[in-house]
Amino acid sequence: MTASEPLIRAEGLGVSAGGRRILYDVDVALAPGEIVTIVGPNGAGKTTLLRTLIGALTPSRGRVARKPGLTIGYTPQRLAIESTMPLTVTRFLELGGGEDARSALEMTGIAHLAEAQMSGLSGGELQRAALARALMRRPGLLALDEPTQGLDQSGEAAFYRLIDRVRDETGAAVCMVSHDLHVVMSGSDRVICLNGHVCCEGAPVQVSSMPEYRALFGLGTQGALALYRHEHDHSHHGHDHEHGHDHGHDDHRGDAA
Repeated sequence: MTASEPLIRAEGLGVSAGGRRILYDVDVALAPGEIVTIVGPNGAGKTTLLRTLIGALTPSRGRVARKPGLTIGYTPQRLAIESTMPLTVTRFLELGGGEDARSALEMTGIAHLAEAQMSGLSGGELQRAALARALMRRPGLLALDEPTQGLDQSGEAAFYRLIDRVRDETGAAVCMVSHDLHVVMSGSDRVICLNGHVCCEGAPVQVSSMPEYRALFGLGTQGALALYRHEHDHSHHGHDHEHGHDHGHDDHRGDAA
């Protein structure tokens, strides 16, 4: 966290639905320019927390304060494109509002797909198109719900490297939900472990050794996570990252909440 004003701060956050308590006593703050990843078991409320932080859901209790004028770019967990609908990548971006589709496509590495049909994109290309659309809003915060779902390990690693580059080039903070406990550790400044409430949070290397984290994900994760130390000077300006991308993979896909 930096000393500057948080982009979003949640205090005493609680969310209930259908008589079931999904989140309770959640305190979270997102700082400018940082990459934060929310991890947790299935049904932990990860998607609910992300959607509540950005204002898509109303909390049952507590409060969420957003920095005045904050623009948020959001990508949902699943992007459903009707296969029979003629829709180019450029048109898909333009439908989301914002400006300069070409620049967003270049930043996400898919400028060559500008006139391609959305229905013909691979999983990785689709995720990059969704990210490009979110970037059209020139967001101060990118909110990404399981952006690497359905990608193989090399695709996941490439996407996380892209997110890191986007953060460096735009200055946008990133808050994302992830099912992947390994690759995420190389691309995050801070990890929030959620299971209805915040079990623990901190830098990846710190979190991976915390008993609360290991209680959620098992003792066997420690050795794998140690491979993914994220070297970071926390200045967010011209910093150097050293990424290891071993292809060990725990599958904690989806979030019922």
